[in-house]
Amino acid sequence: MTPTIGVLLCTSLTALFFSIVFRFAHAVIRGRSNRKPAVGFFHPYTNDGGGGERVLWCAVKAIQDEYLNLDCLIYTGDSDASPQTLIARAIDRFGVALLRPPKVVHLCKRKWIEESTYPRFTMIGQSFGSIYLSWEALCKLTPLFYFDTSGYAFTYPLARIFGCQVICYTHYPTISMNMLARVSLQSSMYNNNALIARSRLLSQCKVIYYTVFSWMYGFVGSFANLAMVNSSWTQSHIEKLWKIPECTRRVYPPCDTSGLQVLPLEKPSESPKIISVAQFRPEKAHIIQLEAFVVAIRQLDSRLPRPKLQFVGGCRNKEDEKRLQHLKDKAVELNVEMDVEFHKNVMYKDLVKLLGGALAGIHSMIDEHFGISVVEYMAAGAIPIANNSAGPKMDIVLDEDGQQTGFLAGSVEEYAEAIVKLLKMPETQRLEMAAAARKRSSRFSEQRFYNDFKEAIRPILSQSSYSC
Repeated sequence: MTPTIGVLLCTSLTALFFSIVFRFAHAVIRGRSNRKPAVGFFHPYTNDGGGGERVLWCAVKAIQDEYLNLDCLIYTGDSDASPQTLIARAIDRFGVALLRPPKVVHLCKRKWIEESTYPRFTMIGQSFGSIYLSWEALCKLTPLFYFDTSGYAFTYPLARIFGCQVICYTHYPTISMNMLARVSLQSSMYNNNALIARSRLLSQCKVIYYTVFSWMYGFVGSFANLAMVNSSWTQSHIEKLWKIPECTRRVYPPCDTSGLQVLPLEKPSESPKIISVAQFRPEKAHIIQLEAFVVAIRQLDSRLPRPKLQFVGGCRNKEDEKRLQHLKDKAVELNVEMDVEFHKNVMYKDLVKLLGGALAGIHSMIDEHFGISVVEYMAAGAIPIANNSAGPKMDIVLDEDGQQTGFLAGSVEEYAEAIVKLLKMPETQRLEMAAAARKRSSRFSEQRFYNDFKEAIRPILSQSSYSC
């Protein structure tokens, strides 16, 4: 390389660098000087149909109720989302009646947080991709309060640079000590490829990757002005990672206990229903439920009514659709396709009807941060059979007044055993357990969420002059 070319290249790179810095500074200054009296909810998927979306709409409703002069706006990548469709969706899918339509800011760069965009290093890829997506969001409209309801902690420093107060509702930590431990033990799971799990060298490399990522996650998370968490399990991990216990509040997620508690505890005796309510995501471990159901059927006396398994959940994208199809194919392979039903993206009223007819509800996600579906089972009178870890174990499926409220399981055999035990249980004993479970579910009501949520955000939002 000649000196002239070297000088030109150096000059070009310097000019490019300063151009980027100038554009960044210009966008930040413009955003800070034009902040709107609003709470901006960073929720790129407003059609996921899970517990996170219920939290979003209940949070919007709580702020609308408490702060009349603060607009609520939704940052979403769903091109068909509008104020009218979102207010209708909140009531149709979750029974949450917003006081007025939220404003919508459409995002065009959502592909940068898609799992499919990063076949390898997915976690860090999606995290850095979320920074780019939040850059688009904040450049389009900068609110006084930036509220993350989807777990994108890497966006918090950028929101602070734009002058926003950062609030988050964290359903689960992106990385946890449990994940590190499983990689160290070379355990194969949905987030630990079998090829890596079989290799000691690759597992050690992944431990280093996770360790570095956990430090980064702790650093960006510490930029939150208020971190609300949904369970004891999530709180313990977030406090260890983010190290801001004084800014961390446990607020149990809103569960529709009042609407479900009016359903009868008595269930139809013919063809007892076992319901599974969960998005069709890999961590929900639907295959374990299906396999346990098959084992249980084989163990049942032929004189007992043959049960049905009902899968109810939402699909966010093509990957979820593929998982649902795989589940259907697996049911055919196991020769139980006539005993299994699939309900995709159902309306709230249809979900209530399905829960009302269920004898039991099954849940199999390991380290489920909370478990809204488990609470919904209990409120509807369906005995929960939940994974023996995290939220269900620490907060939900606990004795109430000395009475058992459900079952905890960890393996296919344990799930099958619980199913058989429940199906053989005398009706009086089942009703006693269902009544105790329903009573316990009241601890996680929607009203309690509103009370605890408003109390948590009041010190932050009261700093503005927009409270009524």
